[in-house]
Amino acid sequence: MASTGDVTHQAISSYFIGPRAENLDEFRKNITTLLDELQITRERYFSEDVDNGYSFIPQAVQESAEFKRVTAKSFSVFVMSKAVQQTASMLGRHSIPFWSPRYQAHMCPDLSMPAMLGYMMTMMYNPNNVALEASPLSTVAEIEVGDQLCDMFGFVTNPENKSEPTAWGHITSGGTVANLESIWVARNLKFYPLSVRKAMDDGDGPLQFVPASFSVRTSQGQLKPFRDLSTWELVNLKPKTILDIPEQLQKQFGITPTWLQGALDPYNIQTCGKNVLERHFGLQRPPQAFVANTRHYSWPKGAAIGGLGSEILVKVDVDDAARVDIDKLREPLTRCLNEERPVYAVVAVIGSTEKGAVDPLRKILALRQFFQAKGLSFWFTLMPLGVGRDGGGAGDGIVPDLSLRLDTQEYLFALRYCDSITVDPHKAGYIPYPAGALCYRDGRIKNLVTWTSPYLSRGSVVTSIGIYGVEGSKPGAAAVATWLSNRCIGLDQQGYGALLSEACIASSRFAALWASLSQPKDTFICVPFNMLPSGASGDPDKVEEEKQRIRTENLLETNANIVAHDTCRPTKDKTMTLLRALGSDLNINAFALNWRHADGTLNTDVEEANYLMNRVVSRLSVDSPDDNPTKIPLYLTSTEFSTADYGRCVTTFKRRLGLETDSAESLMVLRNVVMSPLASLSSHGNFINMLGETLREVIEQEVGVCRKRHEDTADYHSFLTHGTDQVFLSYRSMFHIAKHRHQIILAAEFDEAGAEVYRGIKGNTEEEIILKTTDKVDLQSLLDQVDSGEAPAGVVYHGITVRIKSILKNRPLKSANQDETYPSGFMPFYLYGTTKELHIDHILTRAPNITLSAGSVDLDFSAVCESLTDEILAPGIILTIGSLHEAAMQPFGEKNDELTSHNFFFKSGSKFEVRIWNDPRGPNESTLGLVKEVITTRQPIAMGTLTLKDDVVVDVEKLNRDPWKVSDETKVARWIERFDKIRKDVEGV
Repeated sequence: MASTGDVTHQAISSYFIGPRAENLDEFRKNITTLLDELQITRERYFSEDVDNGYSFIPQAVQESAEFKRVTAKSFSVFVMSKAVQQTASMLGRHSIPFWSPRYQAHMCPDLSMPAMLGYMMTMMYNPNNVALEASPLSTVAEIEVGDQLCDMFGFVTNPENKSEPTAWGHITSGGTVANLESIWVARNLKFYPLSVRKAMDDGDGPLQFVPASFSVRTSQGQLKPFRDLSTWELVNLKPKTILDIPEQLQKQFGITPTWLQGALDPYNIQTCGKNVLERHFGLQRPPQAFVANTRHYSWPKGAAIGGLGSEILVKVDVDDAARVDIDKLREPLTRCLNEERPVYAVVAVIGSTEKGAVDPLRKILALRQFFQAKGLSFWFTLMPLGVGRDGGGAGDGIVPDLSLRLDTQEYLFALRYCDSITVDPHKAGYIPYPAGALCYRDGRIKNLVTWTSPYLSRGSVVTSIGIYGVEGSKPGAAAVATWLSNRCIGLDQQGYGALLSEACIASSRFAALWASLSQPKDTFICVPFNMLPSGASGDPDKVEEEKQRIRTENLLETNANIVAHDTCRPTKDKTMTLLRALGSDLNINAFALNWRHADGTLNTDVEEANYLMNRVVSRLSVDSPDDNPTKIPLYLTSTEFSTADYGRCVTTFKRRLGLETDSAESLMVLRNVVMSPLASLSSHGNFINMLGETLREVIEQEVGVCRKRHEDTADYHSFLTHGTDQVFLSYRSMFHIAKHRHQIILAAEFDEAGAEVYRGIKGNTEEEIILKTTDKVDLQSLLDQVDSGEAPAGVVYHGITVRIKSILKNRPLKSANQDETYPSGFMPFYLYGTTKELHIDHILTRAPNITLSAGSVDLDFSAVCESLTDEILAPGIILTIGSLHEAAMQPFGEKNDELTSHNFFFKSGSKFEVRIWNDPRGPNESTLGLVKEVITTRQPIAMGTLTLKDDVVVDVEKLNRDPWKVSDETKVARWIERFDKIRKDVEGV
């Protein structure tokens, strides 16, 4: 007899086509049913038209020679069929297998069969697919979906319940549009009391007749005449108080909502604009809104579109778990209260895009109550990632019950107290894109964002939803697909709850995998973003012990054995208790990698750790036609944790990875998003553990590349040669190879035979002369000999010995030595040589960059603060071109010929106004912050005009080339070739 878990999984398994098309026959039957019904529908609509001779494609036409010719050879059948087959084949060969549990890359799950069928049938029966009066069925479906989602969140949808406002929700094209609408609502709600007050105060205002006795309660609970409210009190009324105003005016004075809407129209913010109301009421400080740094990009976009400006959206720091820091949120709200600056809204994130972090909802709600009691009120909105996040109900058996963390469950329960919620059924609802949604706790708010016959009343149902919100005419297929899937699967613990419960346990198992993937002997470390419970102790032995327990109990054991073993254990020792503590708040597991040098020490460079992760993700994704999806065993995706957005959170994460914490560089982070409920069946071949072993192999292979890229051993090196009497060597740097990651300028000399050869070449060419070592050279050892005063063995170049006399510059270019930004307002160079022959090299402050070198320049001093002597020039000094803004010129491009084929600024004959400065740092010191220090704290030693003469070198290719990377340009070109082949086949070319 099947257990509860077996029965639950059997039901869930019927929702999808299946990773290996196990349910395709059932899907095909439904498609056939759709086509049959489509035929019946078209044939029965005014069937008498045929009898009356109204045949639009009569049989005679179908039997005509021309019809058959075109049908046989042209677009109708042959070409279309071939194009469809080839396009489908290409998609099949090159699309990532999102339907497979191996696909752990992003929130693009397999689609539920009810959703796909709902989408297809709507498009078949209503090609225009518009959710307006032309398609009342899809409009009703959208209303139903709104009620379904509101019910799921705990909002009241029964208009007979007079104790709570009636909720309302609708479908949007996605979360971006829903977020934009919520900003629009928050703005209009904030200014609505001002519009009413202005209509009362104006001498001929339409509401000047309203008696002075009309009263409302302030956010602090004090009942006051509306006309006596200060501007501060007006912009801080509670949302319900504002939405009650039309109803109260009707109850007390018989003013109908329809008349009120027309009377307020000239005073409405949507008519007169925000600035008019702000000037009239003397609002000096524009209102602000607050959201965590992890917010979706749609929030600043929405603020900009809404005419508020993205600057009104204040970012709030997050804690080490990437949740909004309540103390950091309290600070700006306190400032707004003290400054009497209104607040539009506070936005909570229920499942951040990067790692699924859930903001502490109850704490934010408590914070709002606290500030409302102080007189500051605001709209409270949030954006969760998906729909149907019910954590329990899977039962025991093959898939154990694993609900969400207790605090996450608590925060989800508190959704019912939010003013608005953005939700995306096209994520955890398994619905085709585009299917976002927006739900309001109080449905009356929708009337503030409409242009057609709105009136502020309860429970209004209209035949068209398009009059509300941002979108007017819009697809109805998303509404029908969502409605059908919700009905077939169910927004309860037995439906989506059970489905997502299986995804939850799979997510926790993957979290356990990332936590235990690496061992001390490995060439790499894998660090999950969410720290292990033992991690708080700071004891590495306890951490390793917990990792070993995970390897033994969580990955190698079957689900059935885990449940059986847990039966005999106390709660604190249960494997399920440990699993519940692992992973993110929802279903996104973030983790990062770092690699070890051959001696076992960890890499400390953030850039090098990012490089490893970039290569791993590139191996586990499809970005070129040459990639075969069937050969990629696991799919992951990545994101970045920037210092600006994640602050101490990313600093802590870097520390746990053994990386430099003072680096401002963003940290790349890998993610797996668990949407497939099928991955929870680890008892079937230990599937998740197998994926872990696969990932280990990929990481270890890529660590080999990182080590090779980073090793500082002997290699071939090349130099630009400058000068005649005195020879200088300008090193040809490369950012992507550690042994070439230096900017070096050397004073050198040839042996007698070499000097004669060099002078002969120099006198007969205007091209640059490049010296390349004949043998592999340990460059750093050679330079160390020069620094120590030892006589170095010369560098051999085609039998010619070159001796290094001195080091002008030997500055490291690894990421820790690079500035955060390019110089702004000038372009810096090293100026070196002798008073007879001057040379310049562009100072490399960060990557990517450009090699700009001139072996011969003239300086004309119109204003000289100090004479330039050979002694001053000897160490190499700094020159800046003030008319060139390097920051504005970046990026320079990827190809040399793209630069030199245009009128590039750096060429023979170019003239620039320049300033010259002493270099305050030693030849081997880092350039980090050097240019800014010189420009801002020191006086130039000379000013004048510089003219470029000969030996001008411009290069972006060698400097920035990664020898282990295929260029994106090549990949795109290959994709275009594949599409072009189909075009040629279709056209018969």
